[in-house]
Amino acid sequence: MTNPTTAQPLLVVTESSADSQLPLTHRPRRLRSNATLRRMVRETHLTAADLIYPLFVMEGENQAIEIPSMPGQYRYTLDLLLREIKEAWDLGIGAIVLFPKVNDALKDNAGTESFNPEGLVPSVVKAIKKAFPNLIVITDIALDPYSTEGHDGIVSEDGRILNDETVAILVKQAIAHAMAGADMVAPSDMMDGRIGAIRQGLNSAGFFDVVIMAYSAKYASSYYGPFRDALGSAPKFGDKKTYQMDAGNSREAIKEAELDIQEGADIIMVKPALAYLDIIHILKQRTNLPIAAYNVSGEYAMVKAAALQGWIDEDAIVLETLTSMKRAGADLILTYFAKQAARLL
Repeated sequence: MTNPTTAQPLLVVTESSADSQLPLTHRPRRLRSNATLRRMVRETHLTAADLIYPLFVMEGENQAIEIPSMPGQYRYTLDLLLREIKEAWDLGIGAIVLFPKVNDALKDNAGTESFNPEGLVPSVVKAIKKAFPNLIVITDIALDPYSTEGHDGIVSEDGRILNDETVAILVKQAIAHAMAGADMVAPSDMMDGRIGAIRQGLNSAGFFDVVIMAYSAKYASSYYGPFRDALGSAPKFGDKKTYQMDAGNSREAIKEAELDIQEGADIIMVKPALAYLDIIHILKQRTNLPIAAYNVSGEYAMVKAAALQGWIDEDAIVLETLTSMKRAGADLILTYFAKQAARLL
């Protein structure tokens, strides 16, 4: 142990020691020296306008049921959903995306409830647009919330997911949502050719201005678990790897995105976001279309779990994570942190 009485004194830098300074022309730290300078030269800016708020809706009145695996997230009945939307709107969030919790009695293998014009989603869309005419209302286009099998497509007797038959149902679903007033439809199913078929169907029905946000690079990810709990839409058998993408592939993402763009997509999406920032960046170099990134339920749940243990600064992590998605190339971010982030910003 060092004897305090014999410890060497600290070196004090004075003018006489100036000769010891490095002869540097470039000192990047100059631009980090205070908060104002750092803000002035910041390359990536996250704003509430970048955020899309995913919301879960269910039948009934005056109910908000918290999702156990997603603390702070709820399934809302319409009356309380409108209150939640008002809070988001007042924070500067201009868009929401709806996901329905459908009663099991309404489900079948073909997902026919998905295009019921008087169903849950069309009814909710009408009410939202009446209350918030300038809000961008986005609807999910897929069969899994309506399927007895929990898959995104019709299941054949031998267990295959039928592509073309499913696409025909998706077109009907998109038209039903457009008729209700949806501003944007977001096909999340990953069936081949569905973007072109939906674009043609919408145009034929006179909905030329309804935007298509395509889940172009949607991976067969382990990050979706809490979301499936929220909707009760986990597959009853097998997995979704015959239609969602393999986690090891990046060139395939380019192919999928290019096909969706050719077929008429207005926005392309990468899902999940955090583990696929490289895919967001690659696609940003390949297209001039806006790119959306989905900060999915598993990403949300991990942050919440760590914060509840006191292991992280939740607010700081949320902003850093969302900024990383924007920095990678995302123009829009779907995130359950939308309200929290908007307050912080």
